[in-house]
Parts: sequence; C-alpha cells; structure tokens
Amino acid sequence: MSGTVGGESRPPRPEDPCQAREVLGIVGDKWSLLIVRNLSQGPRRFTELKRAVDGISQRMLTVTLRGLERDGILTRTVRNVMPPHVSYELTPMGRTLREATAPLLEWSITHLTHIDAARAAYDARPDTSPA
Repeated sequence: MSGTVGGESRPPRPEDPCQAREVLGIVGDKWSLLIVRNLSQGPRRFTELKRAVDGISQRMLTVTLRGLERDGILTRTVRNVMPPHVSYELTPMGRTLREATAPLLEWSITHLTHIDAARAAYDARPDTSPA
C-alpha cells in the first residue's frame, strides 16, 4: 500500500495503520489461527491438519496454507518419497504469532458457552429487527 508524493511512489511506513489492518486480516481469520494452533506442537501433514481443523474444506485448507506460507508464517517441506510426503511447520515468526494469539484462542474456548447463550437470548428477543 504505497502512496505517491509528487508523482513518485514511496514505500509504506511500518507504522502505517493500513499495513497493520492488512496483516490482521491475513492472520486473523478463523482458519489461519486454528492452523497455527495445530502446528504449535510440531510439523503436520495436510491430512492431519484437515482432520484437526473441524469444518475446513480441502480447498480452504489449501488456500490458507498457501497464504500462511507466502506470509512467512509456515514452511512447506516436500520429501521425495512415494507417495510424496508434504509437511507444514511454523517458522520462528509463526511461533511468535502462536504465542501472541494463544490467549485469544483460550478466551474463545473458555467463553464459547456464554457466547452461545447470549446469542440465543438475543435471537429470542422480539425487538432484534435491523434498524
């Protein structure tokens, strides 16, 4: 997200809020965080991740893994055996992401029943039509 000054493009500043929003969008989606969480215990194969991340489609897992690899969050290793063995592992930066997001994931798990109850109560109210 570079800007232009007098017709010349300039690189984005590290403190640029637009840059932070872009990164948060990449790593803040539900699939990315669940994949990072599953990789925190070490390398995993695609099928292991597919089984561990409930509800993710094969296509979405592939897209998410590619995005995380592109962003430097994980590495993809292919071993030339028959059949080929592909595994995914967090990079050092990916491990720091896991450390940063662990409290949020734990909070989500702890409060899931409360959130479900609040949603049910809200949805049951007669005055919840859009404004």
